[in-house]
Amino acid sequence: MLDNLTQRLAKVVKTMRGEARLTETNTAEMLREVRMALLEADVALPAVREFIAKVKEKALGEEVIGSLSPGQALVGVVQRELAALMGADLGPDAAQLSFAQQPPAIILMAGLQGVGKTTTVGKLAKYLKEQKKKKVLTVSADVYRPAAIAQLESVTKQVGADFFPTTASDKPVDIARNALDWAKKHYHDVLIIDTAGRLGIDEAMMQEIAAVHAAVKPVETLFVVDAMLGQDAINTAKAFNDALPLTGIVLTKLDGDSRGGAALSVRHVTGKPIKFAGVSEKLDGLEAFDPARMANRVLGMGDILALVEEARKGVDEKAAADLANKIKVGGRFDMNDFKAQLTQMKKMGGMAGLLDKLPAQFQQAASGANMDQAEKQVRRMVGIIDSMTPAERAKPELIKANRKRRIAAGAGVQVQEVNRMLTQYDQMQTMMKKLKGGGLMKMMRGMKGMMPGMR
Repeated sequence: MLDNLTQRLAKVVKTMRGEARLTETNTAEMLREVRMALLEADVALPAVREFIAKVKEKALGEEVIGSLSPGQALVGVVQRELAALMGADLGPDAAQLSFAQQPPAIILMAGLQGVGKTTTVGKLAKYLKEQKKKKVLTVSADVYRPAAIAQLESVTKQVGADFFPTTASDKPVDIARNALDWAKKHYHDVLIIDTAGRLGIDEAMMQEIAAVHAAVKPVETLFVVDAMLGQDAINTAKAFNDALPLTGIVLTKLDGDSRGGAALSVRHVTGKPIKFAGVSEKLDGLEAFDPARMANRVLGMGDILALVEEARKGVDEKAAADLANKIKVGGRFDMNDFKAQLTQMKKMGGMAGLLDKLPAQFQQAASGANMDQAEKQVRRMVGIIDSMTPAERAKPELIKANRKRRIAAGAGVQVQEVNRMLTQYDQMQTMMKKLKGGGLMKMMRGMKGMMPGMR
């Protein structure tokens, strides 16, 4: 997001190297770069003006301590104000969902058609179920878009939440009331209502969603907006903010565009906190929004906390401990163990997602690596192991020429790929033999996020 701003600020830090202090002149030069970057990122002009004014006011009073250059000090001011612009000024609890009502807590999702609203409902259901341990029910009040109800049913089942069935002949207000009644009777903690979107704002749409809101009185009304909309997001945000008492914003497709100005503009226009950001198409690609951490990512500082959280989710501590104990007592690292390690890597969400959270200098260092190819190779290696017999997985030395041809045919790969995977397994087995107890645990944790094929 906002890659251009990241690059421009890095350029400013370089050009200001050697300056003794922040002055009105060198600050003005830097702010000109920031202003251009924000406008090119499709941030609304009023938001840009306010942001630049605040940065200028703070920067000129900024004392440059010995360990910082003026350029670095200025980036520090920009980081704090960028975080404030994205909602840090609202306080640490502003981005949290509220469950302060008699269950079920009702979440109403609003937004235009095509912004990823229905998929976001599924992602949010998964997030609430897994992160907040809530029993979630979803319902579609979109009776206009073909297959909208079936789409929500599909994503809801994929994430393991409950779905309330409806038909296109039902009225949206009746759908919402019936779903609420069902949620109460079946002790759901949360009811998420997916509403109809249109290709553009119209009066009928606003009246309908306002009626649904009045009927069920949701504790959260979230405006879902496509981060790639740019200036169009401003008018949409204003219209929904006027029609509904919005409580927060969900940004979708934040991974799909280098501009991403909607993240800054919509927050400025509505005055409401950004609560979630869609960072990938996968159903686990929804992150709770943290303004300070997002500001760090925008400025090329990375998001190490998010990286640690991904690692914690991906690592199966029990499996790691079991394998450590097995090796410690002289047990053998076999193909089943190797497959388990590959599966752990896949759980990390892919190399591209991890790379996005690293500081800019690390991203540049890895820019030549083919992330997609590395992830495909992991999938192929798992497929090769799945084509082996239980005896072959337990004793890979059994795999000679005839067996290799059979395994390759079963996995749909060339024999050379089977040979390559066996070589990588041998390397891993050798490494395991050298490690004992805590050393193994430490190595396994350090390996999370590494992919075969990366050099």
